[in-house]
Amino acid sequence: MDQAHQAGPLRERLIDAGVDLVMAEGSASLGLREIARRAGVSHGAPRRYFPTHHALLSAIARRGFTELAARFTTATEGSGTPRDQLRSLADAFLDYAAEYGGMFELMFRHDLLDSEAHASDADAPGPRLREATLPLFARLVELVTEDRAQRTEHGTGPSDNSAPPPALTAAALWTNLHGIAVLRANGSLQLAFPGADEEPDPLVTAALDAHLGRADA
Repeated sequence: MDQAHQAGPLRERLIDAGVDLVMAEGSASLGLREIARRAGVSHGAPRRYFPTHHALLSAIARRGFTELAARFTTATEGSGTPRDQLRSLADAFLDYAAEYGGMFELMFRHDLLDSEAHASDADAPGPRLREATLPLFARLVELVTEDRAQRTEHGTGPSDNSAPPPALTAAALWTNLHGIAVLRANGSLQLAFPGADEEPDPLVTAALDAHLGRADA
């Protein structure tokens, strides 16, 4: 097999090894040598397929966004109201963060998401990591827009003059959910709010009410 045919499988093997490593040992474990060892290749092999360590980490993190996108799709399928779908999306986001803490931390590392700071990675195959987040956020904006339209139709939503743009509301909600995930992961949230692990999650309810208005209003 020539090098062109080998490149694809070997590149994917390196990403697979990185995914397994971050799932088992966290994002701090993702050294080039260890990824190469796990993939069964020489320690210099990653450089042949990824221009920088950053490019390999971004490729590993994109796997996380692919999985999270699939969970978002599953969570928002069906005939529920936009508010119901937003609740399911929020639960899916927090469940993923709780199950795959190492990958979640890697996915939202600022240095990986800042595409402009890593122009040397432009030749790496696949989209930049930041672009992988955009469809997820677009879905959140879409549901916020639909929920607002439904509430306005029923006379329970804000007027167009008083409401912030849907994208701003979606960004605030996303920020709130991310904060819940991070604080819950390090144990701080449970100390400040002992009911944080109750079901259904009262913090998700409070976040949705704060940014969208009370569901029963």
